[in-house]
Amino acid sequence: MRITPARPGDVSKLLAFRSEAAAWLSRLGTDQWQLPYPADKLSDTVEDGTVFMVLDGAATVATITLTFEADSGLWTQQEFSVPSMFISKLSVARTHAGQNVGGRLLDWAGDRACRAGAKWLRLDAWTTNEDLQAYYLRQGFAHVRTVLEGTAINGGPRVSGWLAQRPTHLAEHGFVDETPEPARLGDG
Repeated sequence: MRITPARPGDVSKLLAFRSEAAAWLSRLGTDQWQLPYPADKLSDTVEDGTVFMVLDGAATVATITLTFEADSGLWTQQEFSVPSMFISKLSVARTHAGQNVGGRLLDWAGDRACRAGAKWLRLDAWTTNEDLQAYYLRQGFAHVRTVLEGTAINGGPRVSGWLAQRPTHLAEHGFVDETPEPARLGDG
C-alpha cells in the first residue's frame, strides 16, 4: 500500500468515500458525518496539500487530513504554543477494516508531524462516538478534555469536541510514502 497526496481530481472519489463511511457509521447507530461534507471545503483542503490517500493498487482504502491548524475554540493558547499537528477525517474502507490500516495511518501522521517539528499529534473526535474515542485511546492518544460549547462550522452545536493527543515520534508505518517532505513548523 502507498500513501499519496490527494489531487483536485480526487475530490469526487473522496466525497463518495466519506459517504460510504457515513453510511457505515449510521448502521452502527451514530449520527457522525450524517450531514454531507461541502465539496468546496474539501477542494480547498486538497489544494492546500493536507489531504492524503492510502491506495492499495488503484483502490483508495483510507484517507486522512493532517494540518498545522485546528478548528477554533478547541485548543487553548497555551496548548497552541506547543508545536502540534492535527488530524481529522480519518476513515478506512470496510474492505480493509481489521487490517490496522488506521493505526498505521496514525503512525504515519505522527512520523510526518515529528519530521515537521511538532511535539504533539492532536485530534478532535465526535463527542458521542464512544467507540471511536476508545479506538484512539487504544492507539496511544490521551484524552485532554471534551469541548461542548461553541458552534460547529455549519452554525450548529459543536459535535466534534472530544480532544486527544499523543507525542509525535519517528515511526515505521509500512506504507510506501509518495508524499513530499513535510514543511517544518515556523517555515514560511
